[in-house]
Amino acid sequence: YYKGQLPVYFQYVNLFGFEQEGTLIGFMGIAEGNLEMLFIDNNYRGTGVGKKLITYAIDNLQVTKVDVNEQNIQAVGFYKHIGFNIYKRSDLDGEGKAYPILHMQL
Repeated sequence: YYKGQLPVYFQYVNLFGFEQEGTLIGFMGIAEGNLEMLFIDNNYRGTGVGKKLITYAIDNLQVTKVDVNEQNIQAVGFYKHIGFNIYKRSDLDGEGKAYPILHMQL
């Protein structure tokens, strides 16, 4: 679903990547203090790449908020582990679809 939309979203965020031996293995998009996207290559999940990216975003880019699909239990747990807390819930996603969103902040 999102793969085809990424080029559109890229226009609205500042992108930051994580390379290992010349290969991009993760990236994030930041806009106005919000983590808008975080993608890690499946082969590198659980290796600390996501934590390094989000820590960089918090420490250097003033990121304090992230919105997460409520059904993405792995992501919700990851952000809670980093220190984010749920402060609000929306029944619909940003495109008006019935995908509940959890709004999280530090």
